[in-house]
Amino acid sequence: MDPALRSETISNEFKENREKETWRRTILLSFQSLGIVYGRLSTAPLYVFGSILPDDLKSDKEIHELYSFIFWTLTLISLLKYAFIVLSADDDGEGGTFPLYSLLCRHAKLGLLPNDRSASEIIQHDRGSPRIKVPSTTRKCIEKYKTGHYFLLFLALFGCCMIISDGVLTPSVSVLSATSTFGRSMIKLSHRLISSQKIREHLDKVLTRLPVPMACAILVCLFTLQHYGTQKISFVFAPIVIIWLTFISGIGLYNIAQNHNILYAISPTYMLRFLKKVDIISWKALGSIILCTAGSEVMFANLGHFSKRSLKVTFVCLIYPALIVCYAGQAAFISRYLGTKDDNVNLSESIPNRITVGFRDIAPIGKATGLAIISGMLVTTCLMSLVIALSWEKSLFIAACFMLFFGSLEATYLSSCLLNFPRGAWFITVLLLLFLTIMVSWYYGTVKKYQFDVENKVSVEWLTDLSPGLGISRVPGIGFIYTDISSGIPAFFSHFITNLPAFHQVLIFVSFKSLPVPYISEDQRYLIGRVGPKEYKIYRCVVLHGYRDHTRDSDDFEDHIISSIGEFIAREERDYESLSSPERMMVLGRSMGDGNALIPLTADSSDNSHPTLTQRSHSDDPAELSFAAVRRKRVRFMLPKNSPEMSASVRKELQELVDARESGTAYFLGQSHLSLRRGSNLLKKLLIMVYVFLDKNSREPPVALNIPHAALLEVGMVYTI
Repeated sequence: MDPALRSETISNEFKENREKETWRRTILLSFQSLGIVYGRLSTAPLYVFGSILPDDLKSDKEIHELYSFIFWTLTLISLLKYAFIVLSADDDGEGGTFPLYSLLCRHAKLGLLPNDRSASEIIQHDRGSPRIKVPSTTRKCIEKYKTGHYFLLFLALFGCCMIISDGVLTPSVSVLSATSTFGRSMIKLSHRLISSQKIREHLDKVLTRLPVPMACAILVCLFTLQHYGTQKISFVFAPIVIIWLTFISGIGLYNIAQNHNILYAISPTYMLRFLKKVDIISWKALGSIILCTAGSEVMFANLGHFSKRSLKVTFVCLIYPALIVCYAGQAAFISRYLGTKDDNVNLSESIPNRITVGFRDIAPIGKATGLAIISGMLVTTCLMSLVIALSWEKSLFIAACFMLFFGSLEATYLSSCLLNFPRGAWFITVLLLLFLTIMVSWYYGTVKKYQFDVENKVSVEWLTDLSPGLGISRVPGIGFIYTDISSGIPAFFSHFITNLPAFHQVLIFVSFKSLPVPYISEDQRYLIGRVGPKEYKIYRCVVLHGYRDHTRDSDDFEDHIISSIGEFIAREERDYESLSSPERMMVLGRSMGDGNALIPLTADSSDNSHPTLTQRSHSDDPAELSFAAVRRKRVRFMLPKNSPEMSASVRKELQELVDARESGTAYFLGQSHLSLRRGSNLLKKLLIMVYVFLDKNSREPPVALNIPHAALLEVGMVYTI
């Protein structure tokens, strides 16, 4: 395949599936999106006005002016920005902050993820580079300064932290608002049905404390349902959301009919009137108004589960009109009865008297949620403006207009949210510091560990030329050496060879390389090459994967690698000149069939265990090392019987590979122990300490989970950073 065309084949199968989308499927996805994506937008009316303190509202005209802000905020941000513009900036069907960052990394040299130069050259040569139609001054400027690269990475991490924080707070404010409303309704009902004053006072105390524990119980139940998956949950909650939207729309129409003057507030002149006479108290109320867009960012982030058309159709045809009518009805109702003494309609009744567990009140949670929402939106606006210039290759003027228009609008709300910092918005700072510390620590520790591996790796010549002098013995079987580097010999393996001079008949160095794309097509999954001369039978396999691929947890992962190495051996002589340097790597797929160099056979049911590295005697001679008879082979391989185009040397090497597989397999993993240099500053100590804690307490790489302990050999290394 022409290297210039290979980049266009990335995720082709996923693109084809989306192109085949019919209207029947669109309707089905639209229905499912109601239960997953639009639940947050639909429940926002529970707390938008409820999070505004009664003292912050002075007249019914101010209610009309705030509704004007709600109408135009939903129209400009949720409808125009997200539904019509941002949804178009998908990364092969994936949406969110990191897909936007991935687009930028792919269209400009911005990547800061660990990667050695040789691997980059191999991948760039074999996958092709993104085609740049027009030279861009913006691209050159961004690529030139390393500070800009770190700033964009920080921006992406910051945006992710804000989205996570929003996800922490929004369920709390939604459920607590619902339970608080239920508690107030029960209090009013008890006053009507119970005549005893003493009993009513006792019930008031109980019902006043009820919303918080009830909200906590509901949240626990909701989160326990998540393991059932998106599809099942969407079918369960979609009808509930439809009933809810029908209910709030009907109530909204009724209230509009009672006070139709609210319809005049659609005019933007009401916003101008608010801005002319605004003071600090009124300006703080805008921090609650931005809550009407809660869930707009989720619409983009969940794009990978649905499709652009289904999300857009659902929002434009159902969600947007239902919310506009609902908020209009709320504003009409509140402005009609604002300041009255009727407890049933007083605005203060829409706000809880006390009492999720941390704040025990809607208002401060609403302030914190508003700051998280607007901060995440600002990050999307910044990244989106760069995508317009670099990925879409539009003029810098168009990108600047997008940035200035939506950025100024969101900056207005940001200033309002910051004024509410003492009222609860401060909690976002706590969450931000927590999540950023985790992300930055993991990034810093990973980069330092990778740099140590690259700096301390040994050359291939060390293993091929010097190994005879070390008295190295070859034992039957295949050894998989998992490493983070894609060239040279990892330090932990050279450490192992120095102390125990023996390795397997066939060695395969396996490394995983993430590319800034969501998926890698199966016909371009592996880069296969040879390490050293043919007689050493040492190979390298670079497994390419996108940020949405699940490569390592595949049950047949080992079988596909062996099959791909067989293909490499069969095609090496014929395609030698077209192989990429260094180490002459070849791009191969992940298919196993009768047309391959190795034919897979069904495994024997009795062979279901891995080999172990043992000693035949008490002798210290490395030659006495061998593998026990116990083995596990998911798939057995054989050579094709009639293949005249296959030379005798190729058949011999393939047979040696099959024989080594039959002898058993062992796995080598490096176990790192990080140590700080003397004189390290406090920040470095903190980052490494957090990284070590996360590394020790997080899940192992999925590839290690499928390896029995009897076949696994971990080699410890001290990393001095």
